[in-house]
Amino acid sequence: MKKNNESSSSFPIGETAQEKRYSHAPECYKLQPFDRPRPNTEIADIPIIDMEGMCDDPMRRIKVVQDIGNACKLSGFFQVVNHGISQPILDGAISTAARFFDLPTKEKEKFMSNEVHEPVRYGTSIQDGLDKVQFWRVFLKQYAHPLKEWVHLWPNNPPEYRQKMGDYAVAVQKMAIDIMGAITESLGLGPTYLTTKLDDGMQVMFVNCYPRCSQPELALGLPPHTDYTCITIVLQNSADGLEIRDLGDGSWRLIPLVRSALQVNVGDYLEVLSNGRYKSVVHRVTLNNEKARISISSLHSLGMDVKMESAKELVDEEHPKGYKESSFNDFLDFISKNNLEEEKSFLKTVKIQK
Repeated sequence: MKKNNESSSSFPIGETAQEKRYSHAPECYKLQPFDRPRPNTEIADIPIIDMEGMCDDPMRRIKVVQDIGNACKLSGFFQVVNHGISQPILDGAISTAARFFDLPTKEKEKFMSNEVHEPVRYGTSIQDGLDKVQFWRVFLKQYAHPLKEWVHLWPNNPPEYRQKMGDYAVAVQKMAIDIMGAITESLGLGPTYLTTKLDDGMQVMFVNCYPRCSQPELALGLPPHTDYTCITIVLQNSADGLEIRDLGDGSWRLIPLVRSALQVNVGDYLEVLSNGRYKSVVHRVTLNNEKARISISSLHSLGMDVKMESAKELVDEEHPKGYKESSFNDFLDFISKNNLEEEKSFLKTVKIQK
C-alpha cells in the first residue's frame, strides 16, 4: 500500500523511495510524459582518445591535442583510455563508494545538508524536501583539492574511504590539468594557459549512487543540466545510464561503457573561456531495473572567487565577446535559489544578450 505522503517530496533522509528500494516510483518522482526517458536510446558515437605518450612524444601530442579539440567542438564529450590512472586505483574508488552507500542511514546522515556551500554533504535529490520533482539518486559531495585541506572532513567509514578515494582524487586532478592543457593548446592559447589557476582552483567530487528502479521509464537519476566547471571527469561502474544531448539534432544519446575509460565533458567555464567555440554539453542520468549505478564525477574549475572570462585572444570582430565574467561562488549562489530540473542553466545568466 502506498503511503499518504507519496504525492509530495517530503520524504525524510533514510525514508526516500530510492533508499528504501520501493517496488514502484511514487508520484513525486514521476516526470511529465515529455520529460521521461525513451526506451532503446541510440548509442552515442563518442570519440575514444588514447592519451598514451601525450606528455612525452611531441608528434603524438599533436594528434591527441587535435583529437581532443575536435571532440570538444563537435560533441562536447569524449572518453579517454591509457590515461595513467591504474586499474587498482579506479576499482578502489568505486568499491569504497559502494561500501559507503551500503552503510546504515545514521552513518550517512552525519553529512546531511541542503547548504550548497558545505564542503562535504550527503543528499538524496538536488535539494531534499524542496524540489518539486525528486530524483532517484543518493550522493556525497566533497571538496578534494588540495587534498590535505579537505580529506579530514570526509567519511572515515568505511575505514579505507579516505585513502582509496584520496588516491583517485589526486590522480584525476593531475589528469584534469593535462587534459585542460591539451584543450587550451587546441584553442591556440598554449598548454599552460590555465595550469596555475587550475592548480590553485577547485576540485569538487560527487560520489553518486543511482539505485535499481523498478519503473525506470517514469523517473530520472539526474535531470538535464550542464556543469559549471572547466571539465568534468566521470568514473563509473559497469551499469550505464549517462546520456548526453546531441549538439546537432538535440536527441538523447546513451554513453557506451568502455572498460577502464574515463568520461570527459565540456563544462560552462570552458564554453566561456573559448568564447563559445566549445559548448558545454547537456546531460542527464537515466535508471535501470537490474542494478545500481555507481559513479564519481570530478569537477575541475578555478578558485571559488576567481572570475572566468573569455580569453582575449579569442575575441575579435568575427567573434565578439559573448559572456560576462563569473565565479564558482556566483554559481553556488544561483543553484541555491533555482532548481536544476527546470533546466535554468547558470550559463544563460552570463551570456551577453545581442
